[in-house]
Amino acid sequence: MSQGKEHLGLEASSQLKASSINGERGEGKAIDGVDEDDEFDPSAPPPFRLAEVRAVIPKHCWVKDPWKSMSYVFRDFIVIFGLAIAAIYLDRWVVWPLYWAAQGTMFWALFVLGHDCGHGSFSDNPMLNSMVGHLLHSTILVPYNGWRISHRTHHQNQGHVENDESWVPFPEKLYRSLDTKTRTLRFTLPFPMFAYPLYLWYRSPGKEGSHFNPYSDMFPISERKAVLTSTVCWSIMVALLLVLSFVAGPVQVLKLYGVPYWVFIMWLDFVTYLQHHGYEQKLPWYRGKEWSYLRGGLTTVDRDYGWFNSIQHNTGTHVIHHLFPQIPHYHLIEATEAAKPVLGKYYREPKKSGPIPAHLVKTLIKSMKEDHYVSDTGDILYYQTDPELYPSSHYKSN
Repeated sequence: MSQGKEHLGLEASSQLKASSINGERGEGKAIDGVDEDDEFDPSAPPPFRLAEVRAVIPKHCWVKDPWKSMSYVFRDFIVIFGLAIAAIYLDRWVVWPLYWAAQGTMFWALFVLGHDCGHGSFSDNPMLNSMVGHLLHSTILVPYNGWRISHRTHHQNQGHVENDESWVPFPEKLYRSLDTKTRTLRFTLPFPMFAYPLYLWYRSPGKEGSHFNPYSDMFPISERKAVLTSTVCWSIMVALLLVLSFVAGPVQVLKLYGVPYWVFIMWLDFVTYLQHHGYEQKLPWYRGKEWSYLRGGLTTVDRDYGWFNSIQHNTGTHVIHHLFPQIPHYHLIEATEAAKPVLGKYYREPKKSGPIPAHLVKTLIKSMKEDHYVSDTGDILYYQTDPELYPSSHYKSN
């Protein structure tokens, strides 16, 4: 009986799949780059439950070791201060670009640890999570609680076109309403890789609010004080940078902190975009009754970053993180390996990287040229391409 229901669910999902702009669907043809005759349908309801995935993950993978978590914090700060001291001592222009790349990467590593604090995967102590999270994120000019709450919304609604929070697709009507400048900047590299500070201040087009404003609609009343606390901590860091600019000079602060900050922003936008976009086979987005926490989480993508995997605390291991954000980053690889037999084809093995993940730049460029908006109608959706945005590289879906 359960197998019959499962078959009916898969069949119904296939019938609803990939609406075109006018809400109709073609018979036996690719729609928005998705071929209905493909053996595997990534939008089909999975034949397993979240509890079944949870059950195969070893129990120790759920254990949060605060001492181990803190050791990563100490390690990263030691490297950060060591890099800064070395750059000041050497003070040669041939050294500074290397410093900027390395230090920006370490700022990104701090963000990932603060991210773990926000999920509670850093430790079981909320006070420790909050203190460390504020320290790490304020250091790199991120309002910890403002970000933590909106990121929680992202995890609770991953894959939902209307309710998701991070790199959400534009419905066609909203996409068409954007002025040409906004539309071009959003999909023309490198500009999207510098979007995060604007997102913190203004969110994405179609969504209102600021991560610094406790009275933004995205924050519940009960968490306004927490948001205010983070905004104050952020302001203190800004004030400290201004003081350092007067003491050491603005050029020195720009070299030591300003340029690495923007490298960190590029890392953040690069990684978070590719966690949810650019897979070889188009992946679905949902709305209405077709969305579920499990189906949304299964649309995320793991990536291999070569040498940077351990530096950025396994943030490329993203599928299991989205399903179970309580798992500490140092257990994600083991948890993923344990879950693969249950996930089956719903887990997409990342393409192996060399020491530098240069192959992902090509993936990013391709996605920016093809993934522009989704239909205003339908509950299972795939990215469509605006041929007028890149006329010379019009993406054909047949």
